[in-house]
This record gives sequence, structure tokens and C-alpha cells, in this order.
Amino acid sequence: MKKFLLTASAATIALAGAVGAAAARDQVQIAGSSTVLPYAKIVAENFGETFPNFKTPVVESGGSSAGLKEFCKGVGEATIDIANASRKIREKEVAACAEAGVTEIQEIQFGYDGIVFATDIQGPDWALEPVDVYKALAAKVAVDGKLVDNPYKKWNEVNPDLPDWDIAAYIPGEKHGTREVFEEKVLAAGCEVAGGLKAAEEAGLDEDAAEAACIAVRKDGGAVDIDGDYTETLARIDANKTGVGVFGLSFYENNADKLKVATINGITPSVDTISTGEYPVSRPLQFYVKKAHIGVVPGLKEYVEFFLDDQMVGPESPLADYGLVPAPDAERDAQRKAFEAGETM
Repeated sequence: MKKFLLTASAATIALAGAVGAAAARDQVQIAGSSTVLPYAKIVAENFGETFPNFKTPVVESGGSSAGLKEFCKGVGEATIDIANASRKIREKEVAACAEAGVTEIQEIQFGYDGIVFATDIQGPDWALEPVDVYKALAAKVAVDGKLVDNPYKKWNEVNPDLPDWDIAAYIPGEKHGTREVFEEKVLAAGCEVAGGLKAAEEAGLDEDAAEAACIAVRKDGGAVDIDGDYTETLARIDANKTGVGVFGLSFYENNADKLKVATINGITPSVDTISTGEYPVSRPLQFYVKKAHIGVVPGLKEYVEFFLDDQMVGPESPLADYGLVPAPDAERDAQRKAFEAGETM
């Protein structure tokens, strides 16, 4: 475990006199996104080592939606302090929070992640667009304005510029947080361009059902859910040299001697193109802090400040080593200042 230069002097401040509904609890409680989970656990473990006067925060998963639901149950010791999320909080969730008395929410964006499409290193160059992936992997696609079972068997049937390879893609399983960015940024985006969303609506599906149809993947072997980690996906590519795998950027970069990455909309994935949002299959990562608990739950403020320090989220940090794409310097500084100023949504 890395040692950090942050001092624990702030931890010596006695908080025994804290008052408020959450004062009976002396340990930060966190839940939410499975994508953010490993990052938050790394921070919590290092926080516990650096600040021995505070208990190590408890970090649980459950998904972004579940975490935000718990977060919005109210203020007090029986409610969590932080909700981790791999997507932005929705307006209806903000409204639910307010109705339960959670009226001040601080949004903390701490970096980015992105997914890449890669093939065996010996394969040809790939230039993909979301519409190509949708046509190749969706359960139903639009043909002549009608939704039909996916008829495509080879990538060059989807796009003549793609290889004459059987369609076989290894994608994140539904329990993974990266599945959401794959669905939203690739399948849903491609579906709209291909006319699938319009065809679904014209077939009588309501908005929710039409969107669900866009992101439903084929079950005939063309798309294979990978419930394990990226090493399993890499093993599939090694066994099937014409397979296409979906990986996190960091994993790809650490295996660039084995994999060839595809461009998306002409953009090559990199730390720079992901952090600026230029690469389309990327998203910010964030967590939400219950301001009413700051100064009441011991260690909450210090945990957030520790999380935002460059030693945790900068380019040379353990989170970057794990796979986080750090935000630009100015953005990281702005996040620290906004939290210190107590800015809320």
C-alpha cells in the first residue's frame, strides 16, 4: 500500500461535541456504483491508514440507482452519507431527496472512465461507429423501417469497410457498471442513428420499451456477456483471433502488446481524449455527499478532501494505477474549491 504525504493533524480535532441527527454514528457510510466501488475502497483503506483517529469508512456496492435511493431516504444516522454513482443524479432523484429532507447535495466529480473496442494485435485496423456496433450486436435492428431479428452474421455485412469476420463480441455482463456506458453511449446512440428507436416507437412501444429494445443484445452467440474481469475477455480474444472485446482503457494500455484498439467516430481512445470528452465512449465518475452530515459524522469532510487530493486522483495516484482517467489539473482544482466552499446542486 502506498504511503501518502497528507498529515493526520486534522484528525486530532475532537468531534465528540458534534450534534445532530447523525451524531450517534462515528463511521462514514457509503454505497452505490459498482464501477466506483473499487476506487472508493482504495481511498477508504488509505484514509484509515492516514487518519487513525477516524474509523475506516464502510463502502458498499449495489449500483448507482440503489445507492442514490438509500442516500435520498433522509437525514440522520440511519441514512448513508455518500452515494457513489457512475452516472449523474436524475431530476426525479433530486426531487425524492428533497421530499425526504435531503435538500443540500454536493456533487463531487473525481475523474473519468472509458471503454475501448479491441481485437487481436495481428488483426486489421478497425474504425467503428456506434451504429456499426448496434447493427452487429442488437437483438433486433431496423430494416426498411421495421424492427426485425438481427440478420447480420459478419461485420462486413454491417459495414463493408469492416473485416469479413463472423460477429463475435465479448461485452461487459449486466452486473458490471461499464455495461451502462456501453448501452448508453454505443447501443442507444447507434440505435437512434440506424432508425431503430423510431421503428420501435412506430411499432407501438412506449418510450421506455423502445429504449429497452435499443439496448437489448442478441443471444445467438454474436454477443457474449463476460461476467468476470477483463482478463477473461482477453482470454476469449486469445482463443478467438477474430473476436472483438470490450475493455477498460487502462487494461488495454497494459496489454497493448496483445491488442489492437479501434477508433470510435474517428477518435482514438486515450487519457487525453477521454478526459476531454472527445472520445465518445467515456463518462465522468462522481459521488454525492449529504451536506447535512458534514461536521456531524466524524471523518466525512476529511474523507472527501482526502479523496480529492492529487495523491489519490492525480496522474501518479493509486486510482490512476487502477484505471481511473484523471480529470485535467484545472478541473481537479475546481472540484476541491467547490467542496471547500460548500457548493451544492
